[in-house]
Amino acid sequence: MFTGIIETLGEVADLKKEGGNLHMTIATPLAQELKIDQSVAHNGVCLTVVSLDETTYTVTAIEETLEKTALNTLQVGDQVNLERAMILGSRLDGHIVQGHVDQTGVCTAVDEKDGSWFYSFEYDPATKNPTIEKGSITIDGTSLTVVDSARNSFSVAIIPYTYEHTRFNTYTVGTVVNLEFDVIGKYVAKLMGS
Repeated sequence: MFTGIIETLGEVADLKKEGGNLHMTIATPLAQELKIDQSVAHNGVCLTVVSLDETTYTVTAIEETLEKTALNTLQVGDQVNLERAMILGSRLDGHIVQGHVDQTGVCTAVDEKDGSWFYSFEYDPATKNPTIEKGSITIDGTSLTVVDSARNSFSVAIIPYTYEHTRFNTYTVGTVVNLEFDVIGKYVAKLMGS
């Protein structure tokens, strides 16, 4: 389980395909604090550390993960939002994030407004994933509050700290992102539909 509060950015150092799997090597000072079998969220996708050294570590994404997320768009040199699993008993600064991406979305607008940024996203409504104004959404692992909500789109406001310390400063119209919708909202929506 995660909180959606990004700890640091990593850089994709190597990508290796093996059958339907993708082995991703990430360069980050965080590597010194990791261990084999530890869960780390990569742009919101929970993956297990399978090898490491002092400056890099490697995780493996299976074919299903690659089909449902934007990890398959990563290239060597790209930045990745990183968060280690939360420690039981710690503060929950963001919201409950599972690291299980529901689907991808596409950035449709980026607007700067007096030192902050508003980003708009669209997603396939066929999955019936809900957003509500002032509700929570996770974009590439970052816990955010929905500003505007529609059937298959929403927007979020980004403060300068988040802009500078996450991948948001690289997003442009057309950028594909990982979306994890609020777990409580998903359960309520499923119960109401039953």
